[in-house]
Amino acid sequence: MTDDRLAALRQSDDLLLGSAGSSLIVTLNRPSRANALTEPMMDELRSLWRRVAAAGWVRSVIVTGAGNAFCAGADAGMLAQPRTRIGRDAAEELSFVPGPHLDVPVIVAVNGVCAGGGLHFVADADLCVAADTARFVDPHVTVGQVSGMEPVELMLRARRDVIVRMALLGRSEALDAASAKEAGLVSEVVPADILLAHAVALGERIAEGSPEAVRVTRAVIRDFEADLMRRHMDAGWKAVQDHWPHPDANEGPRAFLEKRAPRWAGSD
Repeated sequence: MTDDRLAALRQSDDLLLGSAGSSLIVTLNRPSRANALTEPMMDELRSLWRRVAAAGWVRSVIVTGAGNAFCAGADAGMLAQPRTRIGRDAAEELSFVPGPHLDVPVIVAVNGVCAGGGLHFVADADLCVAADTARFVDPHVTVGQVSGMEPVELMLRARRDVIVRMALLGRSEALDAASAKEAGLVSEVVPADILLAHAVALGERIAEGSPEAVRVTRAVIRDFEADLMRRHMDAGWKAVQDHWPHPDANEGPRAFLEKRAPRWAGSD
């Protein structure tokens, strides 16, 4: 493979790389944990996008998940630990998603459950396609967390009432693939067994266009979205961190891990 083809492609146990034509395929690979994100995994993604940006052969990036899940969001074990304020803004915090780093389109192929922080990949996508087995849920409030950023991003993609229901009802409001398409959260739903092939075909169709024309067109759209969201995303990230000292922020993940009902502060 030319230009080391991203060092023979395999990244790590938690992150698998592959290629098909001019598309780079990135697979979140913690199937036993529904591909939940850990801090090392997010740091690895941040590093990967910098490398991909310099790979001249990549004309699109496809993100999907291993096994029966796409991404369950942040690992509950990580959330259950005491957290302190992070000295970076919302854009830096979310730099584990590829879009802001790249000049090529990002195609997200949701193969199963997409929950919590996994929704950032959906919001970041230039094109989002889903398997007919996909489900979408924002469980933050159910596990004592503030959903401060996902709703802001997703309102540019889907109907407000759908996003608000997901944010406020938490785990009890899961969208199936057909409902997600109807709401505008995804653009297409295809059978699960052809999802990746369909995403690759979209990438190859993109590659038929002028690379520079695609780059500039995408940049115009991305700049518009960033201008609309930047202030609100920073405010949402601040709200998320401001909530961390609250006892519910630790109680929710602990209750989830211990498979019991949470005991919220002030609810007695």
